[in-house]
Amino acid sequence: MSSFEGRVAVITGAGSGIGRALALNLADRSVRLALSDIDTEGLAETVRLARQRGAQVKSDRLDVTEREAVLAYADDVVGHFGAVNQIYNNAGIAYNGNVDKSDFKDIERVMDVDFWGVVNGTKAFLPHVIASGDGNIVNISSLFGLIAVPGQSAYNAAKFAVRGFTEALRQEMLIAKHPVKVTCVHPGGIKTAVGRNATVAHGEDQQSFAEFFDTRLAWHSPEMAARTIVSGVAKGHARVVIGWEAKALDILARILGSWYQRVVAAGVSTFFPWAK
Repeated sequence: MSSFEGRVAVITGAGSGIGRALALNLADRSVRLALSDIDTEGLAETVRLARQRGAQVKSDRLDVTEREAVLAYADDVVGHFGAVNQIYNNAGIAYNGNVDKSDFKDIERVMDVDFWGVVNGTKAFLPHVIASGDGNIVNISSLFGLIAVPGQSAYNAAKFAVRGFTEALRQEMLIAKHPVKVTCVHPGGIKTAVGRNATVAHGEDQQSFAEFFDTRLAWHSPEMAARTIVSGVAKGHARVVIGWEAKALDILARILGSWYQRVVAAGVSTFFPWAK
């Protein structure tokens, strides 16, 4: 892990959850940090904690859906630090709603943040990461980028798209022999605010969804997720799957093929109160 020392890492969605945990993990490894979020209060707390650990930090409010702002931000970060070695495209939102109950705008919003935010960050920083001579692109997908789940069609679409985009990018870097390793991350149930901040389709109970996520699905700490991600990045892994449940469901889908959909549908219908 000593190879991280002195590098410059960009983390979007750094105001809480996995983003904050990544920032603090990398701060402990003497990484210089460019941290951003639309939640300025949460971001300020992350910055405070990172600086307590002795990290050099550049902090900015950033909406990853605003492409021109992200492009300008990349140039600003390079101007500040002189280089960028790593980008962790972590910013994301959650949404719950069946296709027939979801408005187009709800699906578009999830795609704008969870997919296009990753594309914007990757495109903006990729030339700088290549120029660094030893870089990493790290894109956060999800367990729901490995399997589909009822009520999560928009989120599934975005996270599957992140997976495809990232895996293709890795191959392109290999073919071009660029000095860039590309990692796609698939977290399972992580104890973050994503459930509490999620939106839901009209007529659904957001509080019930949030409480179910927090009490029944969020098993792992953000710190555990950050350790797993950083370890995978250090080893140059193409894919990092976080949590026993994510690994088990990934294996189940591989074994059953498309039949896994019947198993998941039956399980969701039984245990998820909002799915009926």
